[in-house]
Amino acid sequence: MLGAIFMFAGARAIADPEPLTGQAKLVTDRIGPLLERADSRLPSDPRSLIRLNGAVQLAGGVLLATGRFHRPAAVALAGTLVPTTLAAHPFWSADNAVERRQQAAHFLKNLGLFGGLLLAAADTEGRPGLRWRAGHLVDSTQRAMHRGVRTARRDVRLARRAAGFGRHLPG
Repeated sequence: MLGAIFMFAGARAIADPEPLTGQAKLVTDRIGPLLERADSRLPSDPRSLIRLNGAVQLAGGVLLATGRFHRPAAVALAGTLVPTTLAAHPFWSADNAVERRQQAAHFLKNLGLFGGLLLAAADTEGRPGLRWRAGHLVDSTQRAMHRGVRTARRDVRLARRAAGFGRHLPG
């Protein structure tokens, strides 16, 4: 269900990026020159960046909704949500109090979506994560070593007793 909003928004951005270009200029004007310096093949115009963001949202939404590669999809969607939220809902710059409240509500909604995506990215579906597995391996190795040391000490004690008894036997 979390992926549905991204599939819808991504498809809309790909099909018709024009209504979003005015809002996106706030972010794309800052990101565009950085992208040009990083790699000249990357798009830097607002229309292309909106479509690229929409494509990532559509693909990530589908992957998240189907449960395929849901963790990387959630991380990618969280990455697209940051510039989208900054561009579309700058409540701090709204002049009208009603508009400021509406934009703040949308901003907080996106913040909640961001939190949900972070939870989805961290979700291991009940399977132990790498951190737990590593800690469990260390613990079980330590327990095995302690058991081995106790067994070796017991065997040494038994060998000493057997040697002591062996000295007292005739023959």
